[in-house]
Amino acid sequence: MIINYSHHDALFKKFLGEIAVARDFFNNHLPPSLRQQCNFNTLSLCSGSFIDPNMRHHCSDMLYSVRTRRGKGYIYCLIEHQSSPQKMMAFRLMRYSLAAMQQHLDMGNKVLPVVVPLLFYHGTRKGYPYKNDWFDCFDNNALARQVYNCPFPVIDLSMMSDDEIKTHGRVAMLELVLKHIRIRDIGTLVEDLGILINHWQPSHELRKSLFSYILQTGKTLDSQLLIDKLTEQAPLFLEKEEMMTIAQQLKDEGRLEGKREGKREGKKEGKQEVARQLFMRGLDFIMIKEVTGLSDDELKRVAH
Repeated sequence: MIINYSHHDALFKKFLGEIAVARDFFNNHLPPSLRQQCNFNTLSLCSGSFIDPNMRHHCSDMLYSVRTRRGKGYIYCLIEHQSSPQKMMAFRLMRYSLAAMQQHLDMGNKVLPVVVPLLFYHGTRKGYPYKNDWFDCFDNNALARQVYNCPFPVIDLSMMSDDEIKTHGRVAMLELVLKHIRIRDIGTLVEDLGILINHWQPSHELRKSLFSYILQTGKTLDSQLLIDKLTEQAPLFLEKEEMMTIAQQLKDEGRLEGKREGKREGKKEGKQEVARQLFMRGLDFIMIKEVTGLSDDELKRVAH
């Protein structure tokens, strides 16, 4: 349950902080179809923050959970206390609901709970002027319902044939490479890739990025052979000299990173050896940690 700060809120929060009062509240105000799902003997007040820091000034963090009458699932009941109408309130309630779901996952649960948002209104204007339907917060209500009331689209390259991908226009180059980047030798794609590049003539920057990605991520056994194939199949890909320069730069960067990693590992091994010697001399664990800068887990491994 989420309540805005004010004198009204303080009183509302005080009452709803009592489980017996909260139980009566939900028994009276939850829609019957939802109320029948709840075992209110299990109603409890959750603790812990789940509100976005940018929204913190709007609300406190009180949230009720209740077990369903079937199984061990949870339903959360979230209440926004409001004394003046706000057109975007339904969207705020949706944001709060998503935050409550995230908190539920953070607690180790594997599936999302149903969060029931309720708006408690006691303003001077008689009759709340909005339907409190979050779809009404969109400029195009019908389009929003179409998008958010259906499963979200999945573009699954693993289920597409290469022939289908090649009909996708300019994005086919990207999709084809991403689909096959893990094959033993991506050089086998050069012919299809060359045809697409020659036909669509992507910008120099796109061609350069594509080639760099293939070299960095793909399992290309021979970069020189790949360059020769690309030069032959796709004259418009990149100049051969430029491809060789990119390949050499990536090779040099990899060698440099390897040296850096080696130095880091060497320093770490050196610290571990120092720690081992200090343990043998009987020095205190905390003192050794301060001297070496190693973590507790690293020191425990060295000590054993």
